[in-house]
Amino acid sequence: MIKIENEVKITIREDNLNPFLKDHFEPVGKEYTADTDSLEVIGEIPRDLHGVYVRNGHNQVHEPMGVFHIFDGDGMLHALHFEDGKATYRNRFVRTTGFLAEQAAGKSLWPGMLEPHLATRQGWGSMRTMKDNAGTDVIAHAGKLLATMSQCSEANRLDPISLEMLESDGWNATIAPAGICSHFKVDNDTGELMFFNFSETYPYMYYGVVDQNSQLKHYVPIDLPGVRWPHDLGITKNYSILHDLPFIFDPELLAKGERKVTFFTDMPARFGIIPRYGDNSKIKWFEARPCFILHLSNCYENGDEVVMEGCVTFNPRKPAVGKQGADAIDKMKNQFDKKQTGYRMYRWRFNLKTGKTKEEFLDDEITEFPVVSNDFIGKKYRYSYNSTFDNSKAWWLSGIKKYDLLDGTFQRYEYGEGRVGSEPQLARRLNAVEEDDGYLITLITDMNENRSECLILDAKDFSIGPVARIILPHRIPIGAHSCWVEGDRIKGERV
Repeated sequence: MIKIENEVKITIREDNLNPFLKDHFEPVGKEYTADTDSLEVIGEIPRDLHGVYVRNGHNQVHEPMGVFHIFDGDGMLHALHFEDGKATYRNRFVRTTGFLAEQAAGKSLWPGMLEPHLATRQGWGSMRTMKDNAGTDVIAHAGKLLATMSQCSEANRLDPISLEMLESDGWNATIAPAGICSHFKVDNDTGELMFFNFSETYPYMYYGVVDQNSQLKHYVPIDLPGVRWPHDLGITKNYSILHDLPFIFDPELLAKGERKVTFFTDMPARFGIIPRYGDNSKIKWFEARPCFILHLSNCYENGDEVVMEGCVTFNPRKPAVGKQGADAIDKMKNQFDKKQTGYRMYRWRFNLKTGKTKEEFLDDEITEFPVVSNDFIGKKYRYSYNSTFDNSKAWWLSGIKKYDLLDGTFQRYEYGEGRVGSEPQLARRLNAVEEDDGYLITLITDMNENRSECLILDAKDFSIGPVARIILPHRIPIGAHSCWVEGDRIKGERV
């Protein structure tokens, strides 16, 4: 069965030359439901693969108000539900309040992150000027998907299988208007969700915990020196790690209403280790080399230390906030040039007794979007699966590099010329014992064949090539983040 459930009209003008709306970024309007009884399957879908792979992404509908940034696009989820050797594909727009308002108006009502001064109405995000597009992150919690945007928004809830929008949780109102930011974390052992948000008003950051039944159990202000622009947080069994990084709006200019992102090389990076249910008085702050972090791989406790690992840059590229026209496009390309930013795997060790920080590179190769098994988030782990890049193209994920952090070796798989990937996820086999006993799943957009597919690899051995490839009913734009929902977590947390 291949069925078009709905079609949303794309109103972007043909003469809009923004490259982040063309080629592998080109948005789609059709929402499908399709199963593998009708879709082409190359290879065989494993019968011990049970769960849902979901990938979020920005899929702009209307002609933008001002210069379009890729993070402005309307959120669209693409999901494959696997069970008994079969799969069903669905894609749906995340129908946020902002999306529905623009559908009713037939045009864009909010500007994006590059030109917030164009706002004519109240908006979402840390600047309070954007549409809640919910296009960045997606994570499963308490039997629901939560789709969010990086600048903070509502925790938009959807059904993990049907992708239908669901009624909001009560805690969404409690934390409004600050909302919840990508990236929040879920502890599979306790079912708890840890999150943060940030804004341009005091106290600049909040930290919270939602329990396994989707009840807000903890929500406290975090005392920061000023406006910050963090992107991720880490969790361990007992702690959360908050980021205070020196890549921020220039405070003197911000006081005048001008937003200029600046990397302050004389300002140390700070990391706040807070007990899971701690408050501002319980945070221990650690200083480190000035840097910026988009995405962590994992964090864990090791004796007196909290260890944090992820991809770091010491040369972040400034987004083109306030820029216009071709200048803004050039700045945006520069921002996403991984060769220039040089994100690489890195380790921080924070000693809770001495207050000292130790740092080291784990690899020289540029990688990003690191993911680990859900069952090992917050615990000592062995494997990180990172995306590699073709630096000659904008936002082109060219393959996967599997790090064995125990013995220092790696495997890699390249998607091939003209094929761009998505953030992968590790789906452990039913009754898996070893950490990498399972499958890596990602979505590929093949510009050679003008189509997209779901790629399934054996996580233990990339060399044997794909276990299965599922050809999707349409070519999809590249996306942002993804998640894996284990079969026994589709209806709720295990605990």
